[in-house]
Amino acid sequence: MIKKLIVICITIISSAAFAQQGTGSPYSFYGIGSLKFKGTVENRSMGGISVYLDSTHVNLRNPASYAGKNVEAFPFDGESRPVKFAVAGTMSDVKMKSNSADAKTNSTMFEYVAMSVPIGKFGFGFGLLPFTSVGYKMDDVNNDNILVNRFTGEGGVNRVFAGVGYQISNSLSFGVDFNYNFGNIQNTAVEVKYTPEGELVQYQTREYNRSDLSGLNLNFGLAYKTKISDKLELSATATYAPGSDLNSDNERRISTVALDANDFDVTFESNSIDVDLEAQNLAETKLTLPSRLSFGAGIGEPQSWFVGAEYTLQNTSDFSNPVFSNQISSFENASQVSVGGFYIPDYKAFSGYFKRVVYRAGFNFANTGLVVKDETIKEFGISFGLGLPVGDRRLFSNANFGFEFGKRGTTNQNLIQENFVNFSVSLSLNSRWFKQKKYN
Repeated sequence: MIKKLIVICITIISSAAFAQQGTGSPYSFYGIGSLKFKGTVENRSMGGISVYLDSTHVNLRNPASYAGKNVEAFPFDGESRPVKFAVAGTMSDVKMKSNSADAKTNSTMFEYVAMSVPIGKFGFGFGLLPFTSVGYKMDDVNNDNILVNRFTGEGGVNRVFAGVGYQISNSLSFGVDFNYNFGNIQNTAVEVKYTPEGELVQYQTREYNRSDLSGLNLNFGLAYKTKISDKLELSATATYAPGSDLNSDNERRISTVALDANDFDVTFESNSIDVDLEAQNLAETKLTLPSRLSFGAGIGEPQSWFVGAEYTLQNTSDFSNPVFSNQISSFENASQVSVGGFYIPDYKAFSGYFKRVVYRAGFNFANTGLVVKDETIKEFGISFGLGLPVGDRRLFSNANFGFEFGKRGTTNQNLIQENFVNFSVSLSLNSRWFKQKKYN
């Protein structure tokens, strides 16, 4: 069964590799794209909380999760923690509507691949994930419903990370991630002109912009876990990512193009001119990655149930992009409240497979920090998930399935409201690399 699940995950990731972009949201036009990094499928299935840390799942939001007690009575019978591996992909279906039109879009995207390795009181983690994604096609029409501008974009920012965690005491751990962000964003705008008779003129003007982005940032994490009764355990976490810079190497090209009269796609390009951005001090610029602070707490019975809440604040009002500035959008500080948890009927059940399944659920409210036409773009989501045991029961590996339903944006000011459905699949696999010999 586990081999079949691995094939499913590889199929999802392979499909994503050939997809044009990981989003179809028009809001990915602004900033450096739509944020894709929201944690593991397990986190997202619980409303996005990352408060719960254990020895069998990778946690991408808090590097303190890499650490842990070197020896645990449960669930590994006094032996060292396992090496953890995680991989995931997501399929999204989005219905968009404004006051005057409706549209649909879908995408398939690789989410992450990560590994965590324990060594004594230390733990190390590393992996790759998409951080933001750009993918939009927007038409600007006049009062007569005639196309006058077409805007398209693709690209995004990816993240490679490596981190270390340390177990300070039996209850407290600390960690830090070192992130390298890289990628590119490409935006194209075509101005559509017509003859007095209403026919397309032979040639149109297209502006093409590209920014190649790169930069480092850090993410610090703390985790505290303690028993408050014979059965109940309290968990508390905090993470902080300081503000940092992204280096942006920019280019701009103006071209003469011909358009297809039916679908307005470009059929011919000529007379391209590279704009001298050096003269405008825009060839090399810096973009700010805003600082991010989150803290949360939860309570539960180990290996049975857990419920928690988390609050996140991001200083997106510090963000600016001098190359792609516009008059209708701005940024304010972003925030999110997440609530969620899980339930396991009986993790030790020898009969009844579904008694060992992890059932997850949660919800979240978010202010994305983006303001368009004086309208704050908000997001709401409800999520559900299953963690299905796979492989050796002693290693507690899971195949995770997550469903997320929600909406983003508004139809006020003739903006776009997105109603989305996300389906995610991940494997959370554990392996024993450092098993101690019990017999000579």
